[in-house]
Amino acid sequence: MAKAKKLKATPKKKSILTDASYAFLRNYINTPSPVGFEIGGQKLWIDYLKPYVDTQFMDPYGTAVGVINPTHPFKVVIEAHVDEISWFVNYITDQGLIYLKRNGGVDHQIAPAKRVLIHGKKGSVKAVFGWPAIHTRMSNPEQKEPAPKTDNLFLDCGARTKKEVEALGIHIGSVVTYEEGYDELAYDYIIGRAFDNRIGGFMIAEVARLLKENKKKLPFGLYIVNAVQEEIGLRGAEMIARRIKPDIAIITDVTHDTQTPMINKAIEGDVACGKGPSPCYGPAVHNKLLQFVQDVAEKQKIDLQMRTVSRSTGTDTDSFAYSNDGCPSVLISLPLRYMHTTVEMVHKSDIEQTIHLMYETLLALTPKTNLSYL
Repeated sequence: MAKAKKLKATPKKKSILTDASYAFLRNYINTPSPVGFEIGGQKLWIDYLKPYVDTQFMDPYGTAVGVINPTHPFKVVIEAHVDEISWFVNYITDQGLIYLKRNGGVDHQIAPAKRVLIHGKKGSVKAVFGWPAIHTRMSNPEQKEPAPKTDNLFLDCGARTKKEVEALGIHIGSVVTYEEGYDELAYDYIIGRAFDNRIGGFMIAEVARLLKENKKKLPFGLYIVNAVQEEIGLRGAEMIARRIKPDIAIITDVTHDTQTPMINKAIEGDVACGKGPSPCYGPAVHNKLLQFVQDVAEKQKIDLQMRTVSRSTGTDTDSFAYSNDGCPSVLISLPLRYMHTTVEMVHKSDIEQTIHLMYETLLALTPKTNLSYL
């Protein structure tokens, strides 16, 4: 009887990300960087990026930029945003309970029973979103159960008077972030709050690292931009685009994985975590630059999940595209589940493929790349 032929295992492709990369990502995700108060995340990011760029700077509102070839007249931007949605302390009752106002598009429906950090003048203070027990909410069968709203949500930090709250350094205008951080699930999924869009900041930093470690020389100035205040209207990108005046901008952000319940694919498109980056068609996206990126992806065998947007991308792409005299811009998004919650979920292979796509796009670009519509 013939011996069964032993099958060779397919060798696993070597990751372009290192243990140090993931250690930085974990620390970066776990560092609060709320809208308007992004400096914690920016300090980490600029320190990580520093060995891979020629120079770096920060604008007056905190957008951080690393530059390769800073004297070159032709400028290419790769960009993400650092800010995360959060809350503001808005009112403190005599009983020591704290009412809030949104800082960005935070989802009030996920708040009840969440743990938070209140960032006050004396440091971070732990607190919880209090919520009436189910027994008390249902004690009157004729009364409709209350739904969480911004005007009935409150924080309890353990203080029982307004004076005790203020003694902790908490004041009107203290910013509040959720406590949950980075974690890993089965099958190469990772979760955390603020993957929208600190995962983008991580990816553009890794592109810079790969360029440096692989000793690649670019025929243009490369500006690695981590913008502030995207979540309240793309404000950081608007400011830095006017300052840099780039010739080309490649923006990365997150988009919705549409495979879970309660999402209409006819509206949101067909996008799945683990199946590759998701560029889009839309008015702010430059068609020839998008085709250039698609050609690079095809050559590098990177699967793409194309989608469409309507009037705007809703990302920093819009600020760059319409800045100055117009800047050819493209958006490369990362599929993500459960956006604007504390368990935003992404897949490691998508992160790697998005980094690979941006890296190869930069290597293929030159100042002579024809992006003219004529």
